[in-house]
Amino acid sequence: MRRVIDGRPATLKQTCEESLRRLRTDVIDLYYLHRWDKAVPIEESVGALGELVREGKIRAIGLSEVSAATLLRAHRVHPIAAVQSEYSLCTRNPEIAVIDACRSIGATFVAFSPLARGFLTGTLRDVAALEAKDIRRSMPRFEAAAHAANLELLADYATLARSAHLSLAQLALAWVLSRGEHVVAIPGTTRRAHLEENLGASTTRLPAEFTAQLDRLINQRTILGERYNAATQAEVDTENFPPTPSGL
Repeated sequence: MRRVIDGRPATLKQTCEESLRRLRTDVIDLYYLHRWDKAVPIEESVGALGELVREGKIRAIGLSEVSAATLLRAHRVHPIAAVQSEYSLCTRNPEIAVIDACRSIGATFVAFSPLARGFLTGTLRDVAALEAKDIRRSMPRFEAAAHAANLELLADYATLARSAHLSLAQLALAWVLSRGEHVVAIPGTTRRAHLEENLGASTTRLPAEFTAQLDRLINQRTILGERYNAATQAEVDTENFPPTPSGL
């Protein structure tokens, strides 16, 4: 089935009704517009979601993968409670403007893939072993040459994790949580052990100099490869850094 991005008001209201029915509930606490349909003004899409709030069908509106400019346009129509975007040591795009924009309007910034799609756990060594349908196979950052170069950063990263008495995953999450009181992380988890490990990062406070060391080691200049291919990047509205010098 071909995925379609459809932000028309009638479609958004219909999909909300379908979600309420499937969830067997009368109200959804936080309802995300996961992709902005660029063929529909953001004001129209958010206006429809605002009507759903007034009807008591949703309590708050969230956006995903939008730029600061789009966020502010949306917020002028109806308060935006949360913005979800990819954010980790490896993916710094939200630092261009969105994290600050969220702070300015009182929205929560929700970091997805805070473990850099598994890279920062240190367990993904051979990208050739990824399943054929694994989304990372379409991402330039996980092409063999780029991934091999990025793996070289993990030795020093692991040393920093050991010095902080944290696992690699815990250090990645603690770094994300250090970026602001309004920043939260949503790591994917399929095992109870991983859940317990992730929770261990929630009480960690990283010293400023330690955080600075992490920032110097892994950032948008030291990581090779874009996070999305050209087709996927065209679907999102996030600000983007210039391509890496290597062109990977």
